Amino acid sequence: MPPPADIVKVAIEWPGAFPKLMEIDQKKPLSAIIKEVCEGWSLGNHENFALQIADATNFYITEKNRNDIKNGSILRLTSSPYQTAAQLHERIQSSSMDAKLESLKDLANASRDITFAQEFINLDGISLLTQMVESGTDFGDLLSFTLTAFVELMDHGIVSWDTFSVAFIKKIASYVNKSAMDTAVLQRSLAILESMVLNSQDLYHKVAQEITIGQLIPHLQGTDQDIQTYTIAVINALFLKAPEEKRQVRLQCAHTEMAHILAQKQLRSIILSNVIRSPTPINDEMAHQLYVLQVLTFNLLEDRMMTKMDPQDQAQRDIIFELRRIAFDVECEPNNSGSIEKRKSMYTRDYKKLGFINHVNPAVDFTQIPPGMLALDNMLYFARHHQDAYIRIVLENSSREDKHECPFGRSSIELTKMLCEILKVGELPSENCHDFHPMFFTHDRSFEEFFCICIQLLNKTWKEMRATSEDFNKVMQVVREQIMRALTLKPNSLDQFKSRLQNLSYTEILKIRQSERMNQEDFQSRPILELREKIQPEIMELIKQQRLNRLCDGTCFRKISSRRRQGGVRIPYGKQETSLPLLLPQESFKT
Repeated sequence: MPPPADIVKVAIEWPGAFPKLMEIDQKKPLSAIIKEVCEGWSLGNHENFALQIADATNFYITEKNRNDIKNGSILRLTSSPYQTAAQLHERIQSSSMDAKLESLKDLANASRDITFAQEFINLDGISLLTQMVESGTDFGDLLSFTLTAFVELMDHGIVSWDTFSVAFIKKIASYVNKSAMDTAVLQRSLAILESMVLNSQDLYHKVAQEITIGQLIPHLQGTDQDIQTYTIAVINALFLKAPEEKRQVRLQCAHTEMAHILAQKQLRSIILSNVIRSPTPINDEMAHQLYVLQVLTFNLLEDRMMTKMDPQDQAQRDIIFELRRIAFDVECEPNNSGSIEKRKSMYTRDYKKLGFINHVNPAVDFTQIPPGMLALDNMLYFARHHQDAYIRIVLENSSREDKHECPFGRSSIELTKMLCEILKVGELPSENCHDFHPMFFTHDRSFEEFFCICIQLLNKTWKEMRATSEDFNKVMQVVREQIMRALTLKPNSLDQFKSRLQNLSYTEILKIRQSERMNQEDFQSRPILELREKIQPEIMELIKQQRLNRLCDGTCFRKISSRRRQGGVRIPYGKQETSLPLLLPQESFKT
């Protein structure tokens, strides 16, 4: 007969005695169980004792977590959290350096338990530790274990970060700013600064006054990945908690504080050289911090993405004029050259060739948010930095029939919107995500370069699908799939990303889709296989009859002219994806 569910069989240890096997009744108060254990070893004052999990954690058993005890667990009878906290509080103030060091080691280990932490904090232990740091009398291992205990205690969220003095912040910042500092001390100091910035807006301003990105960069140039991880975490925290109003002011000037840092301190290239391309494999925590930095960097685009174009703003309209000038190699006509109607007609013709939806006033196309002005920024970057490719795309499409034209303007706007969705521009980083892409750290204008590669992909896929204007959304779906599949391969550079896309043509996407459908578990399940086997003879007979009927009835075909697009028969791309056999194969038409 199995034991009752409330009874747990455990072993309990006590120093200097043999472990005792006991059955714990979870219905009893924990104090009654501790009293029973103490009486078994003839120990008085049972209120000064507690039970711990006998493993590396040494966590105390409380009324809240006692249900986590499993059959076969090993527990330890030990001093109560209050007794232990009081003893350590006294011992860390010892005049003996050796005794003090051992006490701080024990404190750092015990502080991971929230039950102990609460008791030590109630004894004003946090203030004692901050005073020890501010005094500056401790160094080396003493300082390292002091900061470790402080970090562990603060991680429980019991004490507010707003309570710390400027002197304490300056002291912690000084450890980070020193060129040579003990590794453990530097790690803890960086962790404390990150927590200060993330948990208090007031402390953000104080920390920002003491720490600059230039002082943090040397820590990225070392070989210790833990130090590099903590350093990037501090940079991310400073960036994430920058006051919104300051960020918006700088954004209006087309730069943010972070953008200025990236440009002035070569932060991106340093991270690329010393972290991403380091021979040391990137661990999960570093991957997360790089992902956060990637997200925050792309979030600099949010303001432009959510800014509508003002059709009356001449500076913005000049960008559209620049796109026209580069594409068609025309000079800006003077105001008195030709009639107004003639100039309007000429502009309308060119804007239609550029693929804008509104041929008369293309500025209206950029009033949709997202992507807003970000789409126009991308188009201008493409036109200026990849001029040959830009001109080729525009002229190539303007020479096609209207229905087969891939509209550059509309495509650019929709593609920019898609890329923002893929990269989650404007969204806060996820706490558990490690999905960073090394290629975005290889170029100062990585988003714009990303766009330039993808807009050329879109034009290529459009041609491969022989698409018309009605197929626009279908083409965008295929392009999204091509981009997502290439990103999944985590290319190390933009050139490698472009190369991966070359291997993901529309034909290859169709093959991949077909293969995935065939490999789906449901498709290969026994009921499906049995059904297929059952109906296959009937289907084959039906196909045979249809072919014979077609041969008897005959079929008329249009003459194929020299211009195959006009005279040929175009099979919509969607019909090539079917996994069923074609009922009317081309071979059956040969009569």
